[in-house]
Parts: sequence; structure tokens; C-alpha cells
Amino acid sequence: MLLQTDQLANYRQKVAMVDGSFDPIHDGHIGYFKAAREIGVPLLCNVAPDSWTATKHPVFLSQQQRGVVLDAVRYIEYVHLAVISTVEVLKLLQPKMYIKGNDWIERGGIPQIEAEVCNKYGIEVVYLQTVTNSSSQILARWSEENGKKT
Repeated sequence: MLLQTDQLANYRQKVAMVDGSFDPIHDGHIGYFKAAREIGVPLLCNVAPDSWTATKHPVFLSQQQRGVVLDAVRYIEYVHLAVISTVEVLKLLQPKMYIKGNDWIERGGIPQIEAEVCNKYGIEVVYLQTVTNSSSQILARWSEENGKKT
């Protein structure tokens, strides 16, 4: 189910949240969603806007397209197409858990401002040991193989 930003507060402490660009969506994402859902809490997927995705690589699928695809993934109960920052989503939603992939451990954890919000609202940060893959690397590999640059 697609949720609007003004509906997030209705799901406070009722869901776990994953977030990212998911552009393009790949098998690593599906493993991440599956592992997140196996924790036993309904899963909300917060989808980054195209403007944020474009800072990483050219947008492959629009946020709206990604939302439609993610809404069809059986492990995800709710999809939110972000028009505000992740920090603002965390403040409004106050999920039971903020679930990230283990690649964030290598980066030193979630950004400090997100960690502060999680601490303030009692949001548990969970890092999952799932198979990682990278949308940016997939697109770069495809571009190289097809003689294009991302």
C-alpha cells in the first residue's frame, strides 16, 4: 500500500522501516527486504526521491516507477515515496526499527543526525547481514559493457 507523508504518524511504532533509492531494484534488495520482514514487524519501505538518486547516478527508474515495483514485493506492506528527508520521515513515523544493510556498518553506521533521531524516539537500529549488491555498480558495469558512461 502506498502511503502519503501525512499518513506516516498513523503507523508510529507499528512498522519497521527500510529506505534507499532501490534504483534499479536487484536481488540484493529482495534478500534485504526478506530478512527485514522475517524480524516479524510489518515493513515500510521509504523510497528516496529522484533528486537524491541523481547524486549517486543517473536515474534509471523514476521514484514513482520504483514505488510501483516495491509495492508489489511481498515482503513490503507499505511504501512511502519520500518528499522529505529520511530524518523527517523518522521523526514522523517513529518506526519500531530502522533496518539497514550490513554495508552501513563498513561506513561507520547510519549518519549521525539519523542516529540522534533514533536515540531520541527509541527507534532500534538494526543492521542485517544480507547479500549485498550495488545499484550504482550494476549501472556502471552495464554502461561499461555497452560503451556508455554513468
